Amino acid sequence: MVITAFSSILLVAMGFFAGVAYSNNKISKETDISTTSRVIQDLCAPSLIKDYCQSEMMKYGGTMTDPKELVKLSVQLVSHSLQLALKDAEPLKATTMEPMAKRALEICDIKINTAMGDLNRSVTEIDKFEPATGEKQIDNLKTWIEATLTFQEVCIDAFSNITGPDGHKMRMILQLSGMAACNSMAVIEGWTKLLEKTNPVPGAAHRRLLGGGASNKNDFPEWVSPTQRKLLQATPSNIKPDIVVAQDGSGQFKTVNEAIKSIGPNYKTPFVIYIKAGVYNEQVIVPNALSGIMFIGDGPTKTKITGNKNYKEGYHTQDTPTVAIMAPGFMAKDMGFENTAGPEGFQAVAFLSQSDYSVYYNCQFDGYQDTLCPLAYRQFYRDCVISGTIDFIFGVARTVIQGGTLVVRKPMDNQQNVVTAEGRQDPNGVSAIVIMNSHITADPAYLPVKNQFPTYLGRPWKNFSRTVIMHTVIDDIITPAGWVPWDARWGLDTLYYAEFENTGPGSNTQGRVTWPGIKHITPQEAEQFTPVKFYAEGDSWIKDANVPYTAGMS
Repeated sequence: MVITAFSSILLVAMGFFAGVAYSNNKISKETDISTTSRVIQDLCAPSLIKDYCQSEMMKYGGTMTDPKELVKLSVQLVSHSLQLALKDAEPLKATTMEPMAKRALEICDIKINTAMGDLNRSVTEIDKFEPATGEKQIDNLKTWIEATLTFQEVCIDAFSNITGPDGHKMRMILQLSGMAACNSMAVIEGWTKLLEKTNPVPGAAHRRLLGGGASNKNDFPEWVSPTQRKLLQATPSNIKPDIVVAQDGSGQFKTVNEAIKSIGPNYKTPFVIYIKAGVYNEQVIVPNALSGIMFIGDGPTKTKITGNKNYKEGYHTQDTPTVAIMAPGFMAKDMGFENTAGPEGFQAVAFLSQSDYSVYYNCQFDGYQDTLCPLAYRQFYRDCVISGTIDFIFGVARTVIQGGTLVVRKPMDNQQNVVTAEGRQDPNGVSAIVIMNSHITADPAYLPVKNQFPTYLGRPWKNFSRTVIMHTVIDDIITPAGWVPWDARWGLDTLYYAEFENTGPGSNTQGRVTWPGIKHITPQEAEQFTPVKFYAEGDSWIKDANVPYTAGMS
């Protein structure tokens, strides 16, 4: 994981469009905006670059009065700008010779096309918008549009340590599309507020209060179907898997990759792959086309997929994951995933997920720097062990880690440990890392040297980084400051970091940093980060998975 001079597209947008909006479009606070559509003003109100948002929406939708059509227009403008970006990037493919730069362009192509898919389904979601299902649909839009911004930033980050002009050119190519995505996120938020005023979205005002009936420790969020629930509570002895993988030849395949490649086009979901005990040394990718796949093992220390790709050996961070899940609806139970590159390998991801509505139960993720990457969308981790050193949980997903054990390991000399690095880039983004009912502890090898290598709860990977740690036991390994800057004052005013009702010797907040972004939240505010509230459409997808689950405040 890296940060670049362009890692916050929003900040560039604010500077860039200060000139564009004032000199080109003549829209400023001093300019008469009486001709600007009131609805456009309302839609753009949440934007930090309101002048540009209004000018763009007026330019292309000045005759529109339907907020829904204007929201769709904002999404279409992102799509159009990304299409132009892909076109503008074509000459780079012909002239770039350096292998790492060539691979960076390939990563960009993959991620931008994924973003285009999110934009296309967003347009479809807007077209079929109905008040009865409005909250879920708006939640989808916020999730998917934020993902398009994330994927653009992944592209930019791929060039971060590459010398030559290509990285700068790619940043410039993606500048307009990044700003368009920020605008669209603001417009969707503005639409939400308009709906709440004129026609409240069902569930927004009446979502059930936590407490009576909201917390069920034998349940999962609502997005998980009854069938998925049964599978997550099952053991290999009482399920009938679709495929069995076994190194000893007792299954259909000896490797996980062989099993994945064998899945035909007409498979039924959930599709269960039982991976028998063993250490599987292979890099596994579940492609976007294979939704609804489940891995079930014999235990997180018995069934393990392992690899050692790392940044030091010339791999992009996005190419280092031992396991990468690109498809929605993925589930894993009783599995281990590791990257054995060690701290000297620098960025070395064990598990990367951009799987929407994914659930991980009783799994173990072992590595050092950048162990677990919940990159995008909605993800739930229950009773999982996650170990590492630097930024070992990082991403831009709506991530809830519940009942987890977070293990701090011994880093290299002159390093420090950082548990989280969340990457929200826009104040209207919905992503966060939420750690609740968990335990932050130390690997035995780290304890004797903990005073030599400070450990922090997190640092801001991107400018609007958001992390909440609640009802968690924190051992005596966290430095009193608690949180650490990424680079000087980067994001300290705009981040959102909160600790709520934690226990243990490391939970004392008396010596914590006092940045403007450090929050002291109320029980009502903390409640908003529990799964039943944080996943705005509800938690049915987790409930359907049938794993132990606490919906609200414990």
